[in-house]
Amino acid sequence: MAELRLVRQRSMIEIMRRDLQGKVDLFEVTEALSFLADAAVQIALKFSHKMQAERFGEPADGDCMMVVGMGKLGGLELNASSDIDLIFLYNQDGETLGGPTGKTQSHAEFFTQVGKRVIKIISEVTDEGFVFRVDMRLRPNGDSGPLVVSLDMLEEYFVVQGREWERYAWIKARVVNWAVDPAQDAAFQQSLDNLNNIVRPFVFRKYLDFGSIRALRALHVQIRNEVNKRESQHPGSVHVKLGRGGIREIEFTAQAFQLIRGGREPKLQLRRTVDVLEVCVELGLITKDDHDKMVAAYRFLRNLEHRLQYVDDAQTHRLPASPTEVLRIARSMGFQDPGNFMKALNRHMDYVASHFDVVFGDKQEDEETPSLELPWADTLTQGFTNPKAAQDRYQHLIESSRYQALPSAHRERVDRLMPTLLAAAGASSAPDSCWRYCCDLIETVSRRGAYLSLLDEYPIARMRVSRMLAASPWAANFLIKHPLLLDELLDSRTLLTPPDFKQWKQQLRDLLDQAKLPDGQPDLERQMDLIREQHHAQLFRVLTQDLENLLTVEHVSDLLSELADCTLEIILERAWDQLPKRHRAQPRFAVVAYGKHGGKELGYSSDLDLIFLFEDEDDRAPDLYAQLAKRMNRWLTTQTAAGTLFETDFRLRPNGEAGLLVSSVASFEDYQRREGGVGAWFWEHQALTRARFCVGDVEIGKKFETLREEILQLPRDWNDVKKEVITMRQKMLDGHPNHTELFDVKHDLGGMVDVEFMVQALVLGFANKYPELTKNKGNIALLKKAGELGLVPAELANYVADAYRQLRAKQHALRLAGHDKSRTSDPALMVMRKPIRKLWETLLG
Repeated sequence: MAELRLVRQRSMIEIMRRDLQGKVDLFEVTEALSFLADAAVQIALKFSHKMQAERFGEPADGDCMMVVGMGKLGGLELNASSDIDLIFLYNQDGETLGGPTGKTQSHAEFFTQVGKRVIKIISEVTDEGFVFRVDMRLRPNGDSGPLVVSLDMLEEYFVVQGREWERYAWIKARVVNWAVDPAQDAAFQQSLDNLNNIVRPFVFRKYLDFGSIRALRALHVQIRNEVNKRESQHPGSVHVKLGRGGIREIEFTAQAFQLIRGGREPKLQLRRTVDVLEVCVELGLITKDDHDKMVAAYRFLRNLEHRLQYVDDAQTHRLPASPTEVLRIARSMGFQDPGNFMKALNRHMDYVASHFDVVFGDKQEDEETPSLELPWADTLTQGFTNPKAAQDRYQHLIESSRYQALPSAHRERVDRLMPTLLAAAGASSAPDSCWRYCCDLIETVSRRGAYLSLLDEYPIARMRVSRMLAASPWAANFLIKHPLLLDELLDSRTLLTPPDFKQWKQQLRDLLDQAKLPDGQPDLERQMDLIREQHHAQLFRVLTQDLENLLTVEHVSDLLSELADCTLEIILERAWDQLPKRHRAQPRFAVVAYGKHGGKELGYSSDLDLIFLFEDEDDRAPDLYAQLAKRMNRWLTTQTAAGTLFETDFRLRPNGEAGLLVSSVASFEDYQRREGGVGAWFWEHQALTRARFCVGDVEIGKKFETLREEILQLPRDWNDVKKEVITMRQKMLDGHPNHTELFDVKHDLGGMVDVEFMVQALVLGFANKYPELTKNKGNIALLKKAGELGLVPAELANYVADAYRQLRAKQHALRLAGHDKSRTSDPALMVMRKPIRKLWETLLG
């Protein structure tokens, strides 16, 4: 015991010397202190286990005590005068094998005696001092519980009695010892695996767990109240750990993200605070600037904490009141002027406090909300067009069997939420529809406490929900269908930031790689859900920026098309990896996009027009690539718990529905060139004007693009082109009759289809002379180019191009407003029909 204490003293002196001389950074200090504690525990455990085993024999099945380091010890963040928080565990009940006299002990008795001896060796104060103070109060049932518990007891405790603050405590848990005998290594490793399988689902929930915010806030308030009581005895002092803006608030901020999202984001399942904050940046949960400021504050406060504790090995976190002592601390922190030191300290703590309030919402538990007791007072529905309908919708909700069957905690949250949502709806641009959608949303999520918690805990989320529900019925229905997206509404810095799809693809790959079954095989069901959830989240961010008028219609379509490309790229990778008999590492296979996707004019609910090409001489290739295409289609279209990705259409492939799902590059070329007198019809070349290589083998993509340009540049008789285009336009018109007085901005004469067909006619008729027309730059750019080339009157072409942009914007707005048809009575748009028809007559009449 004496030698262990002397080792501790010598180690502390060396750590302090290197720290104060600036030879090591904070994390080398905390790791050195933590490893010192680990070593002390291991030495004490090995000695204690040996002493007990000499009397009663070894535990059965090689069982060995696991010493779990909690808090700062578990996170390798120990400070200079920390207690070490420990929990003693063993694998399973049983009896020892018997000592020299044949006497045995139960595992519980054996490990209890071992644990008591470990505590005594480490914490008892002798003439040489102590090694570490030991705190066992974090064990199940605290001081009233057994000193040592089996894993079965721990699991039962978590299920029956585990509290929210214990989830927080177990985040940093780490087994700090190893087997006392190499012969026990295999059994000890199995015990570690068993422990992880118990702890992980207790701490990290499968769903987004916003209810933990309330528990963390309550724990923080409890701690703050205790600190305030103590600080009343030290007016004007600063508590760097538990005070406002202190170390604990940085830790709480990181751990809030872990508790909420750790089950769905395995990257967050870390112990060290700064590591968690770094992952938060990677996941877009905090900005790089916030991370840098938070880590800088953490370093400053932890270094200050050490310097406070280096004095007399004191277990203190409070800045001294004496100016002389403050000067000494300031100089140890590298400040000659104590005033500058205090300014730096206040700057860091003020930042931490403000950021903590943002994360935790600074919610007041005693805030008053109006009662929605029926009948409602008129003041509750000011601004509503139909107050009675609003009240009836609420009454239907609370009298429904779904509401009545909710657990009491969920009903309480709903009751607390509805007045605030009613107020938010009343303040929105469309109170009646917003309130109706609010009720629909609450009905949808009422059985999921996490979503209720989010809306209850975050006023900013409620505000954004109400604005979105009021702004767009399509957006409202999308959010109600995918309530997981509520999470996206919390942080405007990520919600309104331009998407980084390259980073998103890598994050999605990482998530998919982590979705595995217990046997290590890919969890395909979870992977399908993940890719849907992540795609929906990115689409939702684009939608939000669209509704905030931050994006033009063209920009929206570009982003949605790029998102579709990225999604197809990931799906192609996964589908190929799942083929059991693939014959090469990378497929010689490409996906070609047609229609709106090909023209980069994708909308929020557009389907994907696709064809598949391959170039592979292997005899198995046609069948393998057909299987690949089918697997990709299942990834795209299968309905899972997370919804679907896209509807798909493969009718533009050679020979349409009668043709093969995949085509070789050579057969595709023969079809397009009508080798042997059979092959592509004119309308298929028309569709080719808006086709592009999407994802897959780049060389095949280049061959497709070259072939596409060659086909579009084939010489064609202009009269034949006009005849074919006019015939196809009439078929489109007949297929979309409009018997109303409204203008269908897409299908009616003088609408968008007229402009699109004119552009296709120009490409097919004149690309032979003007190859630049084959570039897939969109209808507006190509129409203006035709004007520049003198193929149509330039002034009229520019006017029609601008009109087309406005018609697209109107169609987009009508879809967001929930209309199935793109019809309007807007006079400003109806007058655009005449110049569009004039250009039609000029070009094709």
